[in-house]
Amino acid sequence: MTGILDSVNQRTQLVGQNRLELLTFRLMGRQRYGINVFKVKEVLQCPKLTLMPNLHRLVKGIAHIRGQTVSVIDLSLAIGGRPTQDVDKAFVVIAEFNRTIQAFLVSSVERIINMRWEEILPPPEGSGKANYLTAVTNIDNELVEILDVEKILAEIAPVNENMSEGIGAEIQQSKRGDDIVRRILIADDSTVARKQVERAMGSIGFEFVSVKDGKQAYNTLLEMAAQGSVFDQISLVISDIEMPEMDGYTLTAEIRRNPDLKDLYVILHSSLSGVFNQAMVERVGANAFIAKFNPDELGNAVKIALAE
Repeated sequence: MTGILDSVNQRTQLVGQNRLELLTFRLMGRQRYGINVFKVKEVLQCPKLTLMPNLHRLVKGIAHIRGQTVSVIDLSLAIGGRPTQDVDKAFVVIAEFNRTIQAFLVSSVERIINMRWEEILPPPEGSGKANYLTAVTNIDNELVEILDVEKILAEIAPVNENMSEGIGAEIQQSKRGDDIVRRILIADDSTVARKQVERAMGSIGFEFVSVKDGKQAYNTLLEMAAQGSVFDQISLVISDIEMPEMDGYTLTAEIRRNPDLKDLYVILHSSLSGVFNQAMVERVGANAFIAKFNPDELGNAVKIALAE
C-alpha cells in the first residue's frame, strides 16, 4: 500500500477534462466501491484505535495519525452492512470532506483507476442501497458503487443549514433590490448536499430548480434558453464539482462556450475543500468557489453574485 497515492499531487491535469481517478476498495463482502482520489490524503493499515465514551455508533474508535486525532468511521456499518471484522488487518482511507479530515475503515484497498465522468452514471432505479449512492460505474465487467459520503457524515455530525437572517435582508437591500430573479439552478449528485443548499436558499426566499448532475444542469439551461432569456428565469447557478456524466468544471466550461448562457454567474460548491485547483476554477470561468458547507458563506457568495 505504501506509495499508492504518491502521485496524487501530479494528477491535477485531469481536472477540467471531465476525468477522475477512483481508488477502489471493498467492505464486508464482494461488492467493490470507489472514492475520488482527489479527496484522499492517505491510505494506511488501520492503526491502534482508542475507544471513548459517547462515540457515535458508526465510529469504530479514535486514531492518532500524523499528529491529528481522527475519528475512524466504519464504512460498512455506516451503509447498513455488517461491522468490519479483523480490524487489525483492515485499512483506513484518510480523506478530506467539507473542511474536515475523516478516516474511513475499509476491509481492503485495491487500485487507482483513471476514468471519464461520462462512465460514472447515476444509481439505477430501485437499487437496494440507492439512498447511500451518488453514482455507479463498471470496471472489469463489475459494478462499482460510489457512496454518498456527505450523507454518511451528515448522519454522524449534522450541520447547521440555516442562513443568518441578516444575509437575506442584505440581499434584498442590494443595488438590484426587487429586480432580482429569486430563482437558482442547483446541481449536486448528493441528495443531502442538494437539500442543504435548497434549505439555505429557501430560508432567504429563493426558489430553486434542482438537478443531480452537470449534464442535467446543462440540458435544463438549454431548455430555458429555448424558451427565452435564461436571465429572466434564474439568477445564477450553484454547482457541485464531482458529479456523474458531467462534472462541475466541464459544466462551467460549456456554459461559457454557449452564447446564450456565457454570462451566467456560476458558483462552484464542493466538498473538495482542501485540494481543489483554484487555477482550474479560474480557467473554466467560474465566478466563485465555496467549500461545503457553510450557509452564511454560501449566502454571502450569492449576495455578491446578485450585486454584480
